[in-house]
Amino acid sequence: MKINFIDTVHPVLSTRLTVAGHTCEDLSEYSGDALLRQLHDSEGLVVRSRLMIDEAVLLRAPKLRFIARCGAGMENIDKEACTKRGIILYNSPEGNRDSVAEHALGMLLALMNRLPKADREVRQGVWDRKTNSGHELCGSTVGIIGFGQMGTAFAQRLQGFGVKVLAHDKYRSGFSNEQVAEVALDELQERCDVISLHLPLTPETTHYANADFFTRCAKPVWFINTARGPITDTAALLDAIDAGKLRGACLDVLEFEERSLQGLKQQEDAVLKRLHACDKVLLSPHVAGITEESYFKLANVLADKILRDIEERKF
Repeated sequence: MKINFIDTVHPVLSTRLTVAGHTCEDLSEYSGDALLRQLHDSEGLVVRSRLMIDEAVLLRAPKLRFIARCGAGMENIDKEACTKRGIILYNSPEGNRDSVAEHALGMLLALMNRLPKADREVRQGVWDRKTNSGHELCGSTVGIIGFGQMGTAFAQRLQGFGVKVLAHDKYRSGFSNEQVAEVALDELQERCDVISLHLPLTPETTHYANADFFTRCAKPVWFINTARGPITDTAALLDAIDAGKLRGACLDVLEFEERSLQGLKQQEDAVLKRLHACDKVLLSPHVAGITEESYFKLANVLADKILRDIEERKF
């Protein structure tokens, strides 16, 4: 099988596919029409976020049998068009679930304990113990919205912190256990001190966390989004902080990101400038799922899935 790699991923994937007798070709240096011309004989594509796989791309790859997304989110792939063509889709959220969970927890603890501010001030010779005192996570109720791979991993990381964990998932049920209670969204918003989003980006979830969402939170909450930027209405989030509805926010993702996730597309946006000026928001550049360990695991999980289906003659 001819498998083209659109983006750079850990070489364990191409190595395992090659050992199994398949031909792997690196197209990461190609772009635009030069890239599309290479797809005429592709039977498999390995992608991250650089290329939007839409109808126009699929027309250039008539032999395509599968697309493997090295990561979790699938919003850059036209799933309906792929289904019509019988193209199998893979992703690998199992590969970076741990890194996302640890990053979310790390951001939360840093924000609650004012660590970025304290670090900056100590380096400047300021020894302010009073305003740099923080808050304890112990005794809090933490809400997780979206209880798939990432949400489940985040719940696991919270064990040992002395918190109650509530989870809501519109499309899953029956996942309650000794550590996690499955609840309706309104109950989660009523009871929680911390809310963390772990949702895919779809038309349904775009601006999921909007003004109404924050208004429905009974307490001032700590808010976390490590999923996709457009799930959060940033202007509404900042308004909620100003109104005291949010105590602070941890954002690893921003709605101002390019679709490729490689940068920001609205550097001069007024809301983005307002976000940069808000010291109650902790930011990172969409790196929650990127660690040295996850780089390997994301590719290795895909190898497992693809080779298993080839062996079972699914395509």
